[in-house]
Amino acid sequence: MLQIRPVRSTRLASSQDELLGLLSARKGHFLLESGQHGDLWLALDPLFLRPRRLGPLVGDLARRLSRHGVEGVCGPLVGGAFLAELIAADLDVEFSYAERLVTPQRVDYRIPGALRGSVRGRRVAIVDDVIYAGSAVLKTLTDLRDCGAVPAGVGALLVLGSAAQRLAADEALPLERLASLTSDLWAPEVCPLCAAQVPLDHPAAGAGTNG
Repeated sequence: MLQIRPVRSTRLASSQDELLGLLSARKGHFLLESGQHGDLWLALDPLFLRPRRLGPLVGDLARRLSRHGVEGVCGPLVGGAFLAELIAADLDVEFSYAERLVTPQRVDYRIPGALRGSVRGRRVAIVDDVIYAGSAVLKTLTDLRDCGAVPAGVGALLVLGSAAQRLAADEALPLERLASLTSDLWAPEVCPLCAAQVPLDHPAAGAGTNG
């Protein structure tokens, strides 16, 4: 079983156990959307099969984000957007999302044209269900700034490794998360799993941890 280390001890220990029960984890050698290699893959889609079960976790994360004066919540498709909508409903603020745009050269996240005006001038929290390398969150944050939004913070149910903390520090934003889990990331040229000739796995896009 995954061993999640809570950010702080709270009455939500049972909810964190529930989260563990909804996650399917695989150890191995994975190519992430960021281009980095990782040693852990989480299947995230089951998290949202029964949204009511996420209620206590969503409520706690919403309360943490509310301390930063958020006027809207935005998440990258797919899991981040699902979580953003639940948090926005809890806080009674505006919801928006970033679409995943794939080209042969890169993956981007962009706020749809119909929503770009609605975030202008608003304090928006960027959330994802799980943050690993943080590329989806960073690209969503960058496009929100291009829309004229004011990023208010970053939130996640679960943070893997230390990339999320570095991203938040670099962007001078608060990071709110319910739990964290140790996991390694490497650039391909320094990946020890490549050096050990461990076969690289390419999980289906959108099926889980995407970096």
